[in-house]
Amino acid sequence: MSTAAVNGKRSGSLRGASLAKWFPWAVAAGSVVVAVGVGLAAGLHSRIQWGLIAALLFILGTYGIAARVEGRRQAKDRVATSLVWVAFLLAVVPLVSLVWTTVSRGVKVLDVYFLTHSMGVVADSEPGGGIYHAIIGSLEQVGLATLIGAPIGVLTAIYLVEYGRGRLAQAVTFFVDVMTGIPSIVAGLFILSLMLMLELEPFGFAGSLALAILMMPVVVRSTEEMLKLVPNELREAALALGVPKWRTILKVVLPTSLGGITTGVMLAIARIAGETAPVLLLVFGSRFINNNPFEGAQASLPLYIYQQFTQSAGENAAFDRAWAASLTLIAFVMILNLVARGIARWKAPR
Repeated sequence: MSTAAVNGKRSGSLRGASLAKWFPWAVAAGSVVVAVGVGLAAGLHSRIQWGLIAALLFILGTYGIAARVEGRRQAKDRVATSLVWVAFLLAVVPLVSLVWTTVSRGVKVLDVYFLTHSMGVVADSEPGGGIYHAIIGSLEQVGLATLIGAPIGVLTAIYLVEYGRGRLAQAVTFFVDVMTGIPSIVAGLFILSLMLMLELEPFGFAGSLALAILMMPVVVRSTEEMLKLVPNELREAALALGVPKWRTILKVVLPTSLGGITTGVMLAIARIAGETAPVLLLVFGSRFINNNPFEGAQASLPLYIYQQFTQSAGENAAFDRAWAASLTLIAFVMILNLVARGIARWKAPR
C-alpha cells in the first residue's frame, strides 16, 4: 500500500460519524413520552416522578445512541452535557413553580390601595388593608443595616487583602467564616440580650443591628474576592510612581473593583431583606404606620407575611394579603438584583 493511500485513509478516518444537531431534542422528547407512559402504567401520579424518570431515560438514551454512532469518548462528552442540562432544569423548575404560584395568588389583592394603606383597624379576617406600614419598616430597617454593615464589611475586606498579615488577620478571617454560617435567630438573640440589659422596648433600629450582623460577612467575602481580582501590576505601577498605599487603594484598587463590590453589597441587601426571625424578636411588628425606627414597634414585609399566615385562622383575606406581600418582596429583591447587574456592567473595567 502506498504512502499516499495510507495518509488518505488516516485523514479520512480522523472525522467519524456524528449525530445531527437535533439529536438531543429528539432524545428529550422521546424520554418525556416514555416517562409519561411508564408513569401512567405504574400508577405514578406525581409529575416529579415522571420528570425524574424522563431525566434518567434522557441520560441513558443519549449515552447508548451516541456510543453506538460516535464512539464512547464522544458519548461521555454528551452525557456530561446532558447532566449539566438536567441539573439546570432541576434548579429552574422549583424556582419557576415558586414564582408562578406567588404571582398567581398575589395579584388578587395587589393594587395601589394595597400598597398605600396599612392594616390600621382592619381585622385579619376582614378584607382590605395594605402593606404600606410594612414597606416603610423594611426600607428603614434594611437601609440602616446597609449604612452600618456595608462600610464595615468593605473596610474589613480592604484590611484583609491589602494589609492583613499575621495572627490578627487569621483571627478576623476565622470569625468572618464563622459569622457567614451563623443562623439569623442567633443574631437576633444577641441584640435581644443587649436590649434586656439596657431595658429597651422593641424598636426598628434593633432589627437593623441584627440585620447588619448578618450582612457584614457577606459583604466582606464578596468584596475580598473582588479586591483579589485586581491585578497586582496596577498596584505596583502606582507605588512605583511614589503614590502612597492608601491613595493607591482609594484611587486605583477600589475604582477597578467597584462594580463587583456594589454587586456584593446588593446581594447582601437582598439576603437580609427576607429575614423574619430577628425582626420578630426585636421589632415586634405593628399594624400602624411608624416612620421612626428609633422608637416603638415597627412592621416589615417578612414579619407581615409571617403574621398574616399564622394569625389568619384559615381566612382567605389574610392568605391573599400574605401572598401579595410575598410578591412585593420578591419584586423588591428582583429589582435589587437587576440594579446590581446594571451597576456591575456600568462600572466594569474596560
